[in-house]
Amino acid sequence: MPFAKLGLRSELIEAVVAKGYDTPSPIQERAIPAILERRDVIGGAQTGTGKTAAFSLPMLQLLAESSFNNKRPRALVLTPTRELASQVHQSIRDYGQKLNLRSTVIFGGVGLGPQITSLRRGVDIVVATPGRLLDLMQRREANLSAVEILVLDEADRMLDMGFIHDIKKILKEVPNERQNLLFSATYSKEVKKFCDGILRDPVEVEVSARNSTAERVDQEAYIVGQKSKRAMLSSMIKNENWSQVLVFTRTKHGANRLATQLEKDDISAMAIHGNKSQSARERALAAFKANRIEVLVATDIAARGLDIVDLPYVVNYEMPNVAEDYVHRIGRTGRAGKAGKAISLVCETEEEYLWDIEKLLKREIPVFIIDQNGERREADMDRKPTSKKHAHSKNRGGSANRSFGGGGGGGGGGRGPRGGGNRNPRGGGGGPRSGGGGGPRGGGGRGRNPEGGSGAGAGSSQNNRRRSGGQGNRQRSEGNSSEGSSQGSKPPTFRSKITNLLSRGR
Repeated sequence: MPFAKLGLRSELIEAVVAKGYDTPSPIQERAIPAILERRDVIGGAQTGTGKTAAFSLPMLQLLAESSFNNKRPRALVLTPTRELASQVHQSIRDYGQKLNLRSTVIFGGVGLGPQITSLRRGVDIVVATPGRLLDLMQRREANLSAVEILVLDEADRMLDMGFIHDIKKILKEVPNERQNLLFSATYSKEVKKFCDGILRDPVEVEVSARNSTAERVDQEAYIVGQKSKRAMLSSMIKNENWSQVLVFTRTKHGANRLATQLEKDDISAMAIHGNKSQSARERALAAFKANRIEVLVATDIAARGLDIVDLPYVVNYEMPNVAEDYVHRIGRTGRAGKAGKAISLVCETEEEYLWDIEKLLKREIPVFIIDQNGERREADMDRKPTSKKHAHSKNRGGSANRSFGGGGGGGGGGRGPRGGGNRNPRGGGGGPRSGGGGGPRGGGGRGRNPEGGSGAGAGSSQNNRRRSGGQGNRQRSEGNSSEGSSQGSKPPTFRSKITNLLSRGR
């Protein structure tokens, strides 16, 4: 179906064709007609499938068809990051270049002056991050009383980043009678609950499974020690002649450190994260897009809005502890139907994050190791569910097994008769005498035995010291000095048993 059959104006169709698109994507094909009918819309699709055009094209048309001479903005687009705000605003300018509409972008990290000036001159569309917009509202420089269309782009990330209170304050200042559009690649229960509170009889436009990734992104994971990650990444980049690699870390300090280390390995790299000034972020991104540097190291806060044409590689140097962030990270490659590759470097403490990601995606990611001869071979992994009913404690019982800890009866997290994640009445997170177990002498697991698990009196078995957490509290057992091993743990005394019983009866 061509764009002309969606009911769009000729000026918009010409602008879309000028950007190289002649056929709408599935999300655009379904969302645009609904928005033109002024319906509230929840749009869900994989990252890189044209969600920005899906709401910006019909929004521009609706605004162009109505006349309003006031200087107050009539459409508000909220995004979680500066990069995404800039990208959305640029798309709006490109698509609406032949329409008599004015727009501006508002975010932190830059001076207030130019943003205040543009608002005072009058605009039709404001694209903003919540924090800076709220600042301008408190200064009485942003008046939202004429907003007709409200767009929440990547709403899940805004909630994750703690913008919920800012958004609620902003919603109080926009008219109740408005059109609401919400677009995101992932949906959580929190987002669904939020949507139920602001949307009215919305049209749900979902063109792929929720929380899914692009089909043409080849995903792989490698088991590697934390201290060996840098050498492995450098080796991959050099040996396979990667020319453009987006690498994700969990922390800003980690991003800076990795970029410096790669430079020492003669690999040109720059870091981008929230502590960088806006000009520094723009310089790094421009250098990466122009292939002047080989690697851009980024944090998750920068993942949204990085739209890089034909980006071939994304590397998770550190696994995200929120599974949905994985979808957005690797969504930087494989965009608009192009092929891409996503590689994850997983150390032992991150394996549980990988299983959470697989659970979210409802698929297994191929896992490999590099043997002593430098050959790649498939890893023998024991994928375990991450349900709290299973003992996925960080106490791994001293075992070298990659499936979360030590084996049988006294172990701290294994799968023997009294260990790990089985449902034996005497063990929830380890053997009956282990520090991490849930048995009668365990220290805080979730076994069904009334003296184990998370009930009152659950605590460490080391020297019979208890951390009484109260009925139903979750406990993290610390075991003895060997982290979940049964070595050296003493049986409880008669006094400790009485104390346990009394605490349970409180």
